[in-house]
Amino acid sequence: MKFKDLPISPEQSLNNIGWDWMLGENTLPYITNEMVVISENDAEKYYEATNNLYEMYIEAAQNVVDNERFTELGIPENLIELVKYSWENDSNWHIYGRFDLSGGLDGKPIKLIEFNADTATCIPETAVVQWASLKANSLDESQQFNTLYETLVSKFKELHLQNPNFQKTLLISTMKDFPEDDTNMQVLGEAAKEAGFEVAFEYIENVEFSAIEGIYKQNPSDGSFTKYDYWFKLIPWEYIGWDEPELSEILTQIVVNNKAIILNPAYTLLFQSKAILKVLWELYPNHPLLLETSDKPILGKTCVEKVLFGREGANLTIVSESGLKIDSTEGEYDEQNTVFQVFTEFLQDSEENYYQAGVFFVREACGLGYRRGGKILDNKAQFCGHLIE
Repeated sequence: MKFKDLPISPEQSLNNIGWDWMLGENTLPYITNEMVVISENDAEKYYEATNNLYEMYIEAAQNVVDNERFTELGIPENLIELVKYSWENDSNWHIYGRFDLSGGLDGKPIKLIEFNADTATCIPETAVVQWASLKANSLDESQQFNTLYETLVSKFKELHLQNPNFQKTLLISTMKDFPEDDTNMQVLGEAAKEAGFEVAFEYIENVEFSAIEGIYKQNPSDGSFTKYDYWFKLIPWEYIGWDEPELSEILTQIVVNNKAIILNPAYTLLFQSKAILKVLWELYPNHPLLLETSDKPILGKTCVEKVLFGREGANLTIVSESGLKIDSTEGEYDEQNTVFQVFTEFLQDSEENYYQAGVFFVREACGLGYRRGGKILDNKAQFCGHLIE
């Protein structure tokens, strides 16, 4: 791997363009001061691979819907109706997701690790921070595989054109005490505003939901309510299904009765479930972009055991060819079912840091960044930008 050191840090780069509001004190240290150097050909391969993978995911999700394999994927029963409805009636509803990939450099083939289709983060780092770093260091800011922000703006414009009966009013919600989520949604909100949407923010516990009327936010100054025709929630669908069954029913009625459009749509659960990796392997056995995946250990091969809806590297176990545990991480998802994906080595630098590529998909592949850490990348991993030379 090749790198370019940045004399001007990402923090200073953000200050230079007035975007210091975007990353808090707890986030900035994890942005590295060097960038991964890639070629135009490398960028093109990431682009083509991600676009191909999205088409394959569509086929795999259709297989799940056609064959009623929702339980196999761990989809909460109270969300199946909404998953099916959103899949069958999609009008440009899936705003964005992020593919996590191994390889892509040094002659190592690109392999799919998973698709964060519902509540993917790293938007600010990918869309703004690495671009600002190029600009601040007098490098050519166009020399990146990075049109994420512009493509989000375009996506919101298309969203409205395909849903003309809905007002361009967007409410964005996160859960309290997750500042990284708030930062991601600030950038998403800026893109929606640029696309002509009226945008507001409210934590989910303060949002009002009515199966008959729709989704509202209350004005604390006068007690009045404002209705929003679009609601983007950076809250995982599976959390809603498991923990809020009454809300699951209300949201189903809201969408089915055309009272609001909920983003990302419920069908992203089909993409988010790690069990879809097994379906992909069934449909595309030995595909060069895929790793063999099964619901049982794969004899004679080192595997990674993953829970179906794990996040940030939690509850992962690397299992040897003989079935012995090599490495693992703890987490809160240990009661879930698992799949076994053949292990693949991430890219490595000379100091034995591991790198995983993340490519955002908004209509098409549109933004690349890298996460750097140990053999299992968890929530302590750093973000490393890139430069095309």
